[in-house]
Amino acid sequence: MRGFLASSIGVTCAAALALPLTLPAAPAAAAPGMAGEAGAREAAGSTQSLPLAPLTTDRVPGSAAEQGLPRRDVRRFSLVGVVWEDPDTELHGRVQVRTRAADSGDWSEWQDLESHTGEHAADPGTSERASDHVRGATAPLWVGESDGVEVRVRATEESDGQGDRAARSPLPSGLRLELVDPGGGEDTSDEDTTDEEASAEDGSDEGSATTFPGLDSSAFASLSAAELEDDVRTKPKTAPRPRIVSRSGWGADEELREKKFVYTKKVKAAFVHHSATGNNYSCSQAPSVIRGIYRYHVKSMGWRDIGYNFVVDKCGNIYEGRAGGVTKPVMGAHTLGFNTDSMGIAVLGTFDTAKPSKATVKALGRLTAWKLGLHGGNPRGKTYLKSGGGNLYRKGKKVRLNVISGHRDGFATQCPGRQLYAKLGSVRGYAAYYQGRD
Repeated sequence: MRGFLASSIGVTCAAALALPLTLPAAPAAAAPGMAGEAGAREAAGSTQSLPLAPLTTDRVPGSAAEQGLPRRDVRRFSLVGVVWEDPDTELHGRVQVRTRAADSGDWSEWQDLESHTGEHAADPGTSERASDHVRGATAPLWVGESDGVEVRVRATEESDGQGDRAARSPLPSGLRLELVDPGGGEDTSDEDTTDEEASAEDGSDEGSATTFPGLDSSAFASLSAAELEDDVRTKPKTAPRPRIVSRSGWGADEELREKKFVYTKKVKAAFVHHSATGNNYSCSQAPSVIRGIYRYHVKSMGWRDIGYNFVVDKCGNIYEGRAGGVTKPVMGAHTLGFNTDSMGIAVLGTFDTAKPSKATVKALGRLTAWKLGLHGGNPRGKTYLKSGGGNLYRKGKKVRLNVISGHRDGFATQCPGRQLYAKLGSVRGYAAYYQGRD
């Protein structure tokens, strides 16, 4: 097993996603322009990709192992990340950004981006892993509408074992800053969202719904006739289907992703993640955050689609993730080594210290009750999954896991954050209740 990321940041959820099939290479660097220039923003979204350079102002030993960009004006963006050429190369260091708010002109404090390692890829031996266009990357960070940026990437100093500092680890080659404008999209999310409203936007428990939404017509807005038939046929084994915002509802640009779908046999387990994109978003902005993550996964990291099967926001709204049908066992890219016979659910935000809202926890319960129920899953039960290889379990090992697990149960990572992981017992309880098991 290769060494775990030697960084103060640690490995996170968004980090340990499996990386699928071939995609176009990263876009060429966009010439940065001033905000407000003609054509600076695209309704469908856009990505500025800027190469990092050595920072020469730091004269201390080892400064060659620091790269970045000084403050500069750029076209407007709302989500930021750093990528590099080889996904098998680990970034041992710290990645930080500062951004300038487009409305006020104020600069933020330095913010950390959660780092990935080269082992965060599709399961070893799969065709998805063979892609030449997949890149290593940090987790993306949602910063809101911005028009200025500064970034620094500093390699970790390694000890010589005798208390003295040794040379820093080399940084990965081809480091680039990715600035994502999620675009305006075709946001119709209010047409088929849950009953959880904006009262949960501050992360509190007040105002969260206590009843499960029924099977009304708006709840099935994104289902085909065949999917509806599947849902009705399996209904006796499951909870009612919750309202799910479709991909068109959150404004997905279907021209970005690969056209074909990849399926697994069934859904035996659900892995809960946090997106590690930060908590500085409102529920009305959630569709934009998802569009940003989607574009980052596909255009910047080279994945075939967004990695998660579903996304949940702080107000308890549930969103369709990877394309292929919400009732189908779509193969996601969320838990390295355990993407087969599972689904991945990302909660928008970072939950190392922040607590998820009650609306979010209940939404996770509703979603898992329904989707696992389609496959006969008991939310409080255990199941066996065969590892595809990772840093916890060797390839081929059969691992006994909770039917509702956290990302860290299948991979050595901090994801889904300490506070969200602590709520998984409540998620299992809600899901069992919605299935009528209590």
